[in-house]
Amino acid sequence: MSASEQLKRLGLTLPPAPVPVGSYVPYVRVGNLVFTSGQLPTRDGKLVALGNVGQDVSLEEATEAARVAVMNALAQVAAAARGIDRIRRIVRLGVFVSSAAGFTDQPKVANGASDLLVSIFGDAGKHARSAVGVNVLPLNAAVEIEMVAEVEE
Repeated sequence: MSASEQLKRLGLTLPPAPVPVGSYVPYVRVGNLVFTSGQLPTRDGKLVALGNVGQDVSLEEATEAARVAVMNALAQVAAAARGIDRIRRIVRLGVFVSSAAGFTDQPKVANGASDLLVSIFGDAGKHARSAVGVNVLPLNAAVEIEMVAEVEE
């Protein structure tokens, strides 16, 4: 089943690729690899989770925010590839979690994104990953995700 068919089966729609909020490009393509800039958990132009996870944002809310952010990253890769069905595999995720002091469940937050990618791409959605706790993220977002994906030539 193609990625676009899987999205439909899951009841998901790929959002429009978000516009950068600073002096950078949303992605860079080098050969058949696409590197995204960090993507925030925005839906309809608004952040879905603000503040530190473990203080202002629950683990469940942060996990959902990771799903939203990874969909935005997928939108960027799909734009670079000229369609989601031209994505061959997800290579790597960097997941940054704005964390309250003592919060150590960054991998659980990142699983929201990772599990969604496997649901969409199957084995091609399995990837290398880092899940890092940080003090604060741009615009006070709870989560930020960057992605590397292999796409068709």
